[in-house]
Amino acid sequence: MKTSDIFILGSALISMILSIYLWFTVDKEAGLFVGLWVPSLLGFGMYIKNIYGGQNG
Repeated sequence: MKTSDIFILGSALISMILSIYLWFTVDKEAGLFVGLWVPSLLGFGMYIKNIYGGQNG
């Protein structure tokens, strides 16, 4: 695993944890909003990996 992969997965995990925290403590709508970041971050990571990862192989 590359460092960039760890950063992308880490940011998605932090977003998921923050979403769960907001859902149960602050506001359910805020939790839903932050929860939508998870697939966006993972999709962005896959896009970047496909663009720049293809040059090495």
